[in-house]
Amino acid sequence: MEQADYTELLDAEIRAFIAETDSYYPPDAVDHSIAEQRRVYDRMCRAFFAGYPAGVSARDTTVAAPDGHPVAIRSYTSAGQAAAAAVLYLHGGGFVVGGLDSHDDVCAEICYRTGFDVVSVDYRLCPEHLHPAAFNDAMAAWQYLRAATDLPIVLAGDSAGGNLAAALAHMTRGAPTPPVGQVLIYPGLGGDMDSGSYLAHADAPMLKRRDLVFYKDLRSGGQDLAGDASYAPLWDTDFSGLPPTFVASAECDPISDDGDVYARRIRAAGGQAVWLNDRGLVHGHLRARHGSVRAAQSFDRIVAAIDSLGRAGKLPRGA
Repeated sequence: MEQADYTELLDAEIRAFIAETDSYYPPDAVDHSIAEQRRVYDRMCRAFFAGYPAGVSARDTTVAAPDGHPVAIRSYTSAGQAAAAAVLYLHGGGFVVGGLDSHDDVCAEICYRTGFDVVSVDYRLCPEHLHPAAFNDAMAAWQYLRAATDLPIVLAGDSAGGNLAAALAHMTRGAPTPPVGQVLIYPGLGGDMDSGSYLAHADAPMLKRRDLVFYKDLRSGGQDLAGDASYAPLWDTDFSGLPPTFVASAECDPISDDGDVYARRIRAAGGQAVWLNDRGLVHGHLRARHGSVRAAQSFDRIVAAIDSLGRAGKLPRGA
């Protein structure tokens, strides 16, 4: 399959964002040790940290996973705003890097712009903790939040966190008070790695197909997980009963087709789902939202989807 021409697809703002990202987190990061990957990823996150909007505060606490492991969570509130909903946010990082600090400012901005309470989850990472450790931690955070509030809850997450958010949506179907919606940001959901965007964008900036193979093999630890929707939501055989779903993929990203396939399967099962493949954007573009018009517009749409799902249980008009 012919490779995409990024000199044509990417504008100057996104090219500058890629160059800045690469200066902190090199394109060959997966060839480094896990400790080094985490060190440079944390360095990159600090460099892009945009601070908290006025009035937003956060506090940390822990909840217990089913196996007793303590799971750190960070809860955000916005002063002067009565929350109409809550958001459970799962961070990206290939299940290998990231934590409460990596997406701290993103969660704070979602809190400020919607007025919703936001809870972020420091789930366990691999290779120290194989699947289903991260999913179990996400479920523990869901159960904590569900017990702590009567507010409607929107699931949200980017990249690996989008996978976890979707897995929670599948596994909480039929609950007395399930999520009212899910917003998945360039999620990896377990699609066919030998077709479509996985090949057309195999050598994309920010995320390459070989990175995805590395993350997949590391997370599974050689386990046979065929059919396990808590590992790969696209492996489920039933897409009915899922909450309204908004998927924001990036055009220049090997996993962009995952969002398309996922939304199609939800609609085929009678549900509501919208997939947007944001033109000229790359994996990880949340961090470009203050330096790129395209990324800022994408973030506006993501926030609008969270807001609409939390307030009305519906996808935004025109989405």
